[in-house]
Amino acid sequence: MGDPTTDFVAMLALEPHGPDTFVGSGPRYPWGGLYGGQIVAQALRAAAATVEPRYRVHSLHSYFIRRGDHAEPVRYEVDRVRNGRSFVTRTVTARQAVGAILSISVSFQIDEAAPEVQTADLPDVPGPDQLAQESWSSMFERATVPTPELEGRARGWMRINADLGDDPVLHACALAYMSDDYPTDAVVSLHPDRPGPDTPPDQHPFVAFSLDHAIWFHRPLRADEWHLTAMVCHGIISSRGLTVGHVFTEEGVHVASVSQEVLLRPRRA
Repeated sequence: MGDPTTDFVAMLALEPHGPDTFVGSGPRYPWGGLYGGQIVAQALRAAAATVEPRYRVHSLHSYFIRRGDHAEPVRYEVDRVRNGRSFVTRTVTARQAVGAILSISVSFQIDEAAPEVQTADLPDVPGPDQLAQESWSSMFERATVPTPELEGRARGWMRINADLGDDPVLHACALAYMSDDYPTDAVVSLHPDRPGPDTPPDQHPFVAFSLDHAIWFHRPLRADEWHLTAMVCHGIISSRGLTVGHVFTEEGVHVASVSQEVLLRPRRA
């Protein structure tokens, strides 16, 4: 097993610590502390460890309560809320010395034979090979689609930088990890005091925090292949910006939807 600070699969290999309790760790991120996507991904992994494989995750809803500390591990406590014939529900509380840092509810379902209808369309954007590829994390690659003419929007291609094999839980966790990235960009691009595109993050006039985060997993996916995340900010009020977006394969298959509220506050001197 690799180093959980540089290897995504190693980071998702949580250590059991008693009944329905797991411990994980991760890297220090450029802004300090922990990345919300890491905590959500590890919490999803912990929840899935208490569910039979025939149930597939279809949604999660999480609240970020406190900022995480990269210098200590995170303890994930799973509550088996319901075991049904078609659906299974779990809640997970992520804790550190300061107390709870995340609360998340996860729902799983047995796949059912039923009609499929897709109305969301892949935007007309350049492919990942036509864009500059960059990332602030070694865990994933990304290629941002410039949208200067579209206020309140953020688009970008992403894929996890790891061999995930055929484990559907790992692929869902990888999407959860990456999905916390572009919502903030969408809110910032709508803010009237938004900085220029070349302004470094530490010189922005405000700081951003993820407040809550939801994902609906519509179809199986391979997170080690390119997917487009297309986010739209629907407004800012009381310092909170609400974003909603879709995740597509390169072929245009709508595999997931994401929603997040982002808190923007003026940077203190």
